[in-house]
Amino acid sequence: MAYQAHLYKDKKLKRLIENSEPHHLKKRKNLCIYLCASIMSQQLSTKVADIIYKRFITLYAGKEPTPQQILATPSETLRGIGLSNNKVSYIKNVAQFEIDFGMDAKKLARMSNEEVIDYLIVIKGVGRWTVEMLLMFALGREDVFAVDDLGIQNAMISLYKIDKSDKKKLKEEMLRLSAKWSPYRTYACVHLWRWKDNATAVKK
Repeated sequence: MAYQAHLYKDKKLKRLIENSEPHHLKKRKNLCIYLCASIMSQQLSTKVADIIYKRFITLYAGKEPTPQQILATPSETLRGIGLSNNKVSYIKNVAQFEIDFGMDAKKLARMSNEEVIDYLIVIKGVGRWTVEMLLMFALGREDVFAVDDLGIQNAMISLYKIDKSDKKKLKEEMLRLSAKWSPYRTYACVHLWRWKDNATAVKK
């Protein structure tokens, strides 16, 4: 794949990519549901997040609900599937934003990465990291770098022996290193996550 040849210029990153399957980015149409699922999964393990999402879909006869259906669902019902008060509120905020302003994939496709972030970050409960994940895994953007992601930080600290004592300098060094990966920084992030997860599994 095209991204591999470019990222191979970074010798340390090349070792990770050579030992990993190529990644193919996918695009999703229902961005409202993607954001809702992202909010549900925050601070949860993948397994628990999957269980809660399945319970959520079951509320709507196994189909992705419309924003109107989400808003019409009593908060008590949403709390009953394992969501906190805050998450219930945030999910409804996303649904209301979809109704009021829209987040159609075609509409967002015309925006730059930063424009998408500025557009969606006004939703209470949606932060920069959440929109970066949407850019990567729902809009299929190839050049997104999640500098605030703890997994990416830990992987780069380990791989590049970066001093982690000063958070500001850490991020500056991460941005400096990642600049060379453009226009394929999303793929670099994916391989860093995979490497970190595999390394953690081996230690266990």
